[in-house]
Amino acid sequence: MLTSKDLIDQTGISRATLNNYIAQGLLPKPDVRPTISGGRATRIGFFPASVLKTIEEINTLKREGFSMSEITDKLSFAATAAQTVNAAHTHTTHAHAAETVDKYAAPTLPGGVTSIQMGGDGMRLTLDQIEHPAYLVNPMFELEWHNDAARDLVLGHEANLSSDIQERNLFGLLMDGDAAIQGATGMDDVLGFHLSVAKNRVSRRQLLSLDADLDDEQLDTLVTMYDDAQPQSPGRVVHAQVNLGQAGVSDKWFNVYVSFFREGIFFAYSPMESHEDELMALLARRDIVIKDLLKKRRPYLTPLAVLVADLQGSVKICAELPPEEYFELINDIWGAMEPKLRKYYATHGKHVGDGMVYYFFPQPDCNYVLNAVRCAQEMKDVMKEISRTWKKRKNWLNDLQLNIGLVEGQEWFGTYQTPTHIEFTVLGDTINQAGRLSDFAQGGSVWVTKSMLSQVPAKDRGAISYGIRRKDEHGADMLIPETFSRIANLVDLDNAKYEKFRDIAVLPVTEVLDVENPKS
Repeated sequence: MLTSKDLIDQTGISRATLNNYIAQGLLPKPDVRPTISGGRATRIGFFPASVLKTIEEINTLKREGFSMSEITDKLSFAATAAQTVNAAHTHTTHAHAAETVDKYAAPTLPGGVTSIQMGGDGMRLTLDQIEHPAYLVNPMFELEWHNDAARDLVLGHEANLSSDIQERNLFGLLMDGDAAIQGATGMDDVLGFHLSVAKNRVSRRQLLSLDADLDDEQLDTLVTMYDDAQPQSPGRVVHAQVNLGQAGVSDKWFNVYVSFFREGIFFAYSPMESHEDELMALLARRDIVIKDLLKKRRPYLTPLAVLVADLQGSVKICAELPPEEYFELINDIWGAMEPKLRKYYATHGKHVGDGMVYYFFPQPDCNYVLNAVRCAQEMKDVMKEISRTWKKRKNWLNDLQLNIGLVEGQEWFGTYQTPTHIEFTVLGDTINQAGRLSDFAQGGSVWVTKSMLSQVPAKDRGAISYGIRRKDEHGADMLIPETFSRIANLVDLDNAKYEKFRDIAVLPVTEVLDVENPKS
């Protein structure tokens, strides 16, 4: 046992910090006992030696950039998970008695550790070492990754899955005649549990529009089960029990744990008779789980919208500012944009220099193309405020402006991996065209292709003001609303200044002028 003085001396934290950790539940309240030495203090609080390890872990998470609220959630989850393991050994509730384990839902992607050490017995577990079914689905419940055990016991399909993500809907795979789960005693329980997880994310209408070879009877069954399912609270890890054994042959009871991330939903199975300490410890480290999943996810073909934004005149601004102020400016811009990008489900992509690349993927409850257009407009508005702030600060005449290009398409999406982090990237013409369109945009404007704007639902398109600026007979600028133009008709491609736009010369585009806020 350690006194508070021992803890402060050995860890270097202040007494105020120690009291704060206790108040937040990160450390246990001290065991107060009468003193024997007869000193000034008649009672002294004692802590178990294990709190040294807890404080070390808190310090590690701080260095990795986690806030105290995130640290509290993470460590609280680990403690709750351990309790769940003990309860799971004696728990006999059926599949739909899903229990809440945790509410921490903010995903992170730090570098570093890729496995977890369990206490002093040397046990380790990484994603590769999960021996039982595990798989990741995106918010549309399309399968992004699975292990061999998932194929053998749940999904079936000996042949490789389609590279087109839209042909990998999990419910279509589970109900397919080749699915390994067909004939299992708990097949309905598995479907029902997955539908309860999906119910707050996927609408009934979207369920009916699955791109899967399901007949009318299968679709009726799926919709009926969807209507009967009790939705699971979003942002929580939930647990249920299912029987994967073939009917009339043998029982194979599994605990199923579901963990929610911004990037997708992770399902992991564990036999009920097994000790789950390792699996629960891995799930407790959400940063490790999502990082490993993203590293192992294969590239796939998907529809998406791409947003490329560049700071106009960045070379000139960089030359004018001291280096530390230029980096401060760029960080101000990125930091101010982050809430908008998260609001519209944007995924950060790879970009050289001080510009931005973001990808927008299909979402169950909103249109991803409209998300990209709305996000671009809000970024434009945010940039005006940043410009005003820096003008006042530096007393200069520079207008800080982001030039934005928007293009949609269907491309291969994957990741580049370095020893410390993961970068998302798209291969194909879509990203190249968005970059060129960003170069074409000037004065903080937003330009979008005709093809992309046509993907916005008609009921929402009326909220978007767009058009092409032309010269009238007197040479004055005039706006022709709701029109498009090829790049070749807007600039002189024989001019060396515009030669770089030859590869998008015939691309019909328009300028987004404003986007009305959605009605609440």
